Amino acid sequence: MVSLLLPVIYLAFISLGLPDSLLGTAWPLMYRQFAVPVSWAGAVSMTICVGTVVSSLQSDRLTLRWGAGRVTAVSVALTAAGLLGFSFCRSYWLLFLWALPYGLGAGSVDAALNNYVALHYASRHMSWLHCMWGVGASIGPILMGHALSGGYGWPAGYRIIGGIQACIALVVALSLPLWKTRSPAGGPDSSRKAMSLGQILRIPGAKSILSAFFCYCGAEQTTFLWTASYMVLHRNMGAEQAAGVAALFYAGMTLGRLISGFLTLRLSDPQMIHLGTGIAGVGLLLILLPLPSLLCQTGFFLLGLGFGPVYPCIIHSTPELFGEENSQAVIGVQMASAYSGSCLMPPVFGVLAQRVTPALFPFFLAVLILGMILLYRQVLRLGQARTV
Repeated sequence: MVSLLLPVIYLAFISLGLPDSLLGTAWPLMYRQFAVPVSWAGAVSMTICVGTVVSSLQSDRLTLRWGAGRVTAVSVALTAAGLLGFSFCRSYWLLFLWALPYGLGAGSVDAALNNYVALHYASRHMSWLHCMWGVGASIGPILMGHALSGGYGWPAGYRIIGGIQACIALVVALSLPLWKTRSPAGGPDSSRKAMSLGQILRIPGAKSILSAFFCYCGAEQTTFLWTASYMVLHRNMGAEQAAGVAALFYAGMTLGRLISGFLTLRLSDPQMIHLGTGIAGVGLLLILLPLPSLLCQTGFFLLGLGFGPVYPCIIHSTPELFGEENSQAVIGVQMASAYSGSCLMPPVFGVLAQRVTPALFPFFLAVLILGMILLYRQVLRLGQARTV
């Protein structure tokens, strides 16, 4: 039974990644059709992000009442509804209406799935599942690109991805009996009440792990958004080649998650996080130093490779660090903190790049990565103190 459920969870992780790059891929055509400034994509993205944060904070309450399986099925269906709604929008302002189910669905499914896997599966599966997110995030733009190049327009791209999401929601719904075999995480749980945000923050180490997540996801999203601009503005590279450098970071991170799944057979989650941070540090050094372009590009690949195990291993270690009874609540707030970092840190660097210099890019990342590892080590020390 459990072996049948694992492929469904892998499929659900692919569904998490499918919509993530669609707005950026389609926006060059969408803003012209809606006759709005190109910068207005940010408001839509922020609305999606706010919905994701809100649903992440409610994930503990929802999962206790409905179970991880039902929350996942409904959340994927909400995302499908948002994507299909986008495809029928003929006015910019209607995008905000459909951005709500789009964001609300993403946050709940992310938190519920991560907690379920952290409780019931080995660390390698967490790494490989997040690798599947990378597969979904790669497939989404490809499908949108085919819709655009085929002359069908961006609405067709959203309909294709929305239809796939709806099919995945149906598969998850049909698999609901399998989730209940591992109660309480799979099905409803009336044995405890949902924790408030204040109660979560009072758990020793909770504030540190949330801040660590904020730093890590802020660094990851800043790299996603600003790598190409850094190479063009500071390294004087052509735009097309710079886009390839950004792809190197993404490829490195996906490969890192694939490899880390095997390494976790011998290394613990904290060891994987320290190893990944060390590799990322080497990558940052290659980016920072005035070295030939090839070595700088290698640095971005190593940065992604090092980032690979960090996110899944922090998530997987949450039940051990904070207790299984608190893990869903803590992971929900971790997701909210992660999305907040992803939302806020790239614009902060954008201001620095505009008002000071884009050359601050590797220093900005270094501060966030250093903050992440120091905060995580503080959590480990608190965890060790509790076991003494």
